[in-house]
Amino acid sequence: MEKITHYRQIIQDILTAHGQIQPVYGEIEMELLFDSTRDRYQVLRAGWLQKQRVYGALIHIDIKGEKLWIQYDGTEIGVANELVDRGIPKDDIVLAYHSPFIRQYDGFAVG
Repeated sequence: MEKITHYRQIIQDILTAHGQIQPVYGEIEMELLFDSTRDRYQVLRAGWLQKQRVYGALIHIDIKGEKLWIQYDGTEIGVANELVDRGIPKDDIVLAYHSPFIRQYDGFAVG
């Protein structure tokens, strides 16, 4: 359980940092959604770019069992790389946006 508590803190730190980055264009707010009970963590974008509505996740991570499932990653750096840099082993990170077949080749956990 201590491991998961540590992972939660790392996820929240990384997502908080991303949530503080204001998009250069448009009137877009960054929103943090942390559900520690269900272990779901997101950074959402909401607002307007010119006359176009912008809404959706920038990052979505779930904790299932003892693994971090990156459901969506819209960052340039790659949130998986940030997690590894913070000491989380690749074996505990699943790139859920890759198909189960591809996961065996991506260097991270398969599930």
